[in-house]
This record gives sequence, C-alpha cells and structure tokens, in this order.
Amino acid sequence: MQSGRIVVVTGAPGTGKSTICAILARESSMERSVHMHTDDFYHALSKGAIPPHLPESNGQNLVVIQAFLAAALRFARGGYDVIVDGIVGPWFIGPWMDAARAGCPVHYIVLRAGKAQTLERAVHRDKLDRKTNLELVEAMWGQFQDLGAYEAHVIDTTRLTIPDTVRAVQAMIAQKTALLS
Repeated sequence: MQSGRIVVVTGAPGTGKSTICAILARESSMERSVHMHTDDFYHALSKGAIPPHLPESNGQNLVVIQAFLAAALRFARGGYDVIVDGIVGPWFIGPWMDAARAGCPVHYIVLRAGKAQTLERAVHRDKLDRKTNLELVEAMWGQFQDLGAYEAHVIDTTRLTIPDTVRAVQAMIAQKTALLS
C-alpha cells in the first residue's frame, strides 16, 4: 500500500482554505484522499470549550491540534492524501514538524489575501455575529502577516481565482517547496 501524505492548508479565516481544500481533495493525484476540516474537531468539544481565538484557549487548542494530527497521521499511514483545512499557525507547527521528522511527508501551505479582501469575505460568514467575526478575522489576519521562515510557504490569494489558487497549491506540492523537514 502506498504511504500517504499530509497537506496542511492554513491562513486566516476568509482566505479560501475550505474552498481550496475541498477541490484539492477531489482532484488529488493519489488514489484516495480525505478533506479534514479541523473546525469539526472544535465543534466536537461539548463541555468546557473555550472559543479558540481567545488567549486562554491555548491549552485546549494544542489538544485539538494533536487530535487532528493523530487522525491525519492514521489516514496518511493508510495511504490517503490528507488535506488538512484549518488554522495552524507557526505557533502550533511543532507537532507537524515532529510528524515530518518521523517520516510522514507534511506540506505546510499558507493562503494569504489582502486585509480588505479577507475582511470582505468575513462579512459573509455566518459562524459569529458580524462584529465578533470582523474582530476575529482582523486579529487572525495580523497573525499570518510576518511568518519569518515560513514566508516561502505563502500563496497570496488576493488576486487569484479559485482555479489559479488550486494550481498554485498543487504546484507547491508537486515541487515539494512547502515540505516541512
């Protein structure tokens, strides 16, 4: 059985992650693929959940990231192309680096759109009320602006169409320019 890989597609809310990941999973070059929408893991928290954008949620967020990483690794070991759709900033990259060092190919790709476009997209999201949504998206947008060593993993989606963005992500995967090591 062919070993799978993990492709983490991240960025602030409103950068196109879910749309792009759904297409990537459908158009995967591998025989099997899975689109892991990490928000599902947060929605599974029933009691004591802390909104993940709040500073006091850091411990909870690490547990959730470790849970979806464990699931992603299991799928990859089963031969799946695992497309991870979620907010995985460099502040939580450690567990993914560990998976890469253990031999699982992990691609880390950041989608970034201009602030105005990101906020415009956020207005149409129905997860939170408008004010909270805009505050959250603006804060998350800022956190993905200076990624240091991970700037080379960024695709600016501001002026790209959805098909153009998919092709750009597919090219990074094929060229292995976003592999963690």
